[in-house]
Amino acid sequence: MKKALNIIKNVLVWVFVALAVFMTAFTIISVTTFDRNDRNLFGYHAYIVKTDSMAKTDFDAGDLIFVKDIDRSTLKEGDIITYISQNSDSFGETITHKIREKVVDAEGKPGFITYGTTTDTNDGTIVTYPFIMGKYVGKLPKMGHFFNFLKTTQGYILCIFVPFMLLIVYQGINFFTLFRRYKAEQMAAMQAERDEIEAQRAENAKMLEELQALKAQLAGDKPEVEAATEAEVATEAEN
Repeated sequence: MKKALNIIKNVLVWVFVALAVFMTAFTIISVTTFDRNDRNLFGYHAYIVKTDSMAKTDFDAGDLIFVKDIDRSTLKEGDIITYISQNSDSFGETITHKIREKVVDAEGKPGFITYGTTTDTNDGTIVTYPFIMGKYVGKLPKMGHFFNFLKTTQGYILCIFVPFMLLIVYQGINFFTLFRRYKAEQMAAMQAERDEIEAQRAENAKMLEELQALKAQLAGDKPEVEAATEAEVATEAEN
């Protein structure tokens, strides 16, 4: 049971570490890439939808959408494109709308009439090739809200700072636990060594006592042996 609990604890710790690292990497990538027309990741742009102009059919405000850079001449009616608006009321904004038809502008440049499906109203100007960022290819529902939260102080503290602080505290506790265990094992080893030395000393003292007792016994038996020897010699002389 203890082994199983340790395995579960280690798995949870590594999941927590992976999540914290992912959150950090995701934040860095999102801040440097999302909603940036001059940046892309493996040929894809990522944008956070700010309005519900396409909510009727495709995506809602707060969704994170992905746009791929493609050959503008291959675009056709029904495709959804992201472009930099040239309308006077939204100049410079990044908009993602559906193509209604392919046309040419007053200067003969190819472009598209676009519209938002929610209102079904055409945009004010023709979108020509130079202002098209790419074609819409997919979305992550509501992930834009999460990304916007990450960019706030509260989001940073909750999703990045707190997890790493918890990991640091956990590792600190582990360090002190291991240190205390090491010191306890070291003290136990030193005590065992002392006990062994004391036991050896006691054994040596016991052996010394036995030797002294044997020596005393031998010293006490010597006069008797000498007397017996003298008696034997006298008897032999008489004979």
